[in-house]
Amino acid sequence: MSLTLNLLGRPRIHSGSDDHTVRSRKSWAVLAYLLLGDRAPTRAELAALLFDEADDPLRALRWSLSELRRALAGHAVLEGDPVVLELARDVVVDVAVVSRGSWAEAMELPDVGAELLAGVEVAGAAGFESWLLAERRRVAAASEAILHEAALGAMSQGRLDRALGYATRVAAMSPLDENHHALLIRLYRMTGDEAAAQRQLAICTEMLARELGTTPGAAVAAALRERRVDDREAATHASIEALAEAGAAAVAAGATETGADSLRAAVRMADRRDHARLRLSTRLALAGTLVHSLRGLDEEGMATLLAADDIAAGLDDAAAMAEARAELGYVDFLRARYERAEVWLSQARDLGAGDPAVAAKATTYLGSVESDRADYVSALLHLAEGRRLAGRAGDGRRAAYAAAMLGRVHLLRGDLPEAEAELDTALDLCVREHWLAFLPWPQALRGQLELARGNASRSAEVLDQAFARACQLGDPCWEGISGRGRALAAEARGETDLAFELLADARRRSNRLSDPYVWLDGYILDAQCTLGLCHGHPETADWVDTLRLLASRTCMRELNVRSMLHGAALGREGEAAAAARQARSIANPVLLRLLRD
Repeated sequence: MSLTLNLLGRPRIHSGSDDHTVRSRKSWAVLAYLLLGDRAPTRAELAALLFDEADDPLRALRWSLSELRRALAGHAVLEGDPVVLELARDVVVDVAVVSRGSWAEAMELPDVGAELLAGVEVAGAAGFESWLLAERRRVAAASEAILHEAALGAMSQGRLDRALGYATRVAAMSPLDENHHALLIRLYRMTGDEAAAQRQLAICTEMLARELGTTPGAAVAAALRERRVDDREAATHASIEALAEAGAAAVAAGATETGADSLRAAVRMADRRDHARLRLSTRLALAGTLVHSLRGLDEEGMATLLAADDIAAGLDDAAAMAEARAELGYVDFLRARYERAEVWLSQARDLGAGDPAVAAKATTYLGSVESDRADYVSALLHLAEGRRLAGRAGDGRRAAYAAAMLGRVHLLRGDLPEAEAELDTALDLCVREHWLAFLPWPQALRGQLELARGNASRSAEVLDQAFARACQLGDPCWEGISGRGRALAAEARGETDLAFELLADARRRSNRLSDPYVWLDGYILDAQCTLGLCHGHPETADWVDTLRLLASRTCMRELNVRSMLHGAALGREGEAAAAARQARSIANPVLLRLLRD
């Protein structure tokens, strides 16, 4: 009989109709730490983390381990030093399903969205409390991500009532996320409930104005253009293909909004004819435009990709499934839904193993995910493999992307010669491939490299050029990364007030749309915290708290450690020890030097 470990909500171990009893809160704490920690802890570490106030910490730990063995009898092996928990194949862990399972599997769980270990508070264990707070934030973000995916997935299958239920739950979890409001508006319009769509628009508008001082953006505007599902145009096979070709040509020529509207019409017409191949091809073309050419519409793009993936699965078209899942992984990567991104990208890489272009895309994005999460060794391996595959495919732009991300990893780790080589390669490839739309990213990183070398004047020159190009393109991400660099260059010149102004401006620019690159926000925040501590800025504590919340929710491990170090500099008890503990698995010499300082 299978066993389910429910850590969401009130924890319990369930088998058939029976619940297995675990009486001690600390035993639940041990179980959660073993299941969710990033490495197997030694007995001494576990005892110090949870039982330090006991007369005999190791004996207290042995008692908890014995209690867990009784509860898991026949379904797990729990032994050793370090302590390793090996679960039988029939054991289901609800947090693992939420993080790495399909949305359909996750929606069968009873407590998606509930707090991790609800009601389990462990007194006298500050280190564990810090870990648990971070895990609760991460798991809450994972629950939000899977509910969001479920809403889009149900919508793509035409199960609109179910999609509305999921969308309502996810909007309640993050009421300031414009994408969640856009999804509800889209669903209301698809069901023909215009009054509900307008009410949701009013709620969104009032909330964004009151809390953030902003107005709804492109995602909401696109949702308001959504048509009822039975609003169809009749067309022939040839006319649909012609319309799709015209849309793609318009996008290539720079008329992206016009092209996207043509592709949307082609999708509706293909649905009317119920031609699976046309329904798939038009959706893939539309999704590519929404994700890569039109800013602020990743939400619509993700819904389109999920529908394409369903159609491709029905056709047993592995290549199309790989393409759709690689793009789904890319969107989740940008939004810092890293566990979901890893699932999609790993599947895309496996499905597209025979196509070096698709495999290069998936592998390069996987490397980018690992870089954001500070698994630098894995990131370097994936990115190097992605570049190799891009070379096989003759895809110079993908190779430029991989080189730029390799350069970023080396820059973050302080390996400046390697960073210089990779970033110069990326810049050369961008010029050779006429990919000026990507050029500001490696250029901004190159400017930061010059700053790290102490070449302030050269750094300012490169960063100003990157910023000018980014503004010309109107790309929030490129504006943000180059703006951060310009701020640090200003600080190096002694212009501290300007540096703070430029950092605030960089955050505003990078977050002005509803689908920002979330890691970049944390990267800019880290610079704000560093300068704030150096100069005693009154907002420093707020910046540190914001960085901590962002990094812990998304599992940006290095930025989370940095937020703790900033907290320790503010005099917060236990932060330095927690930072040192979490930094052990991060292979970054720069971070290790910060810990020693």
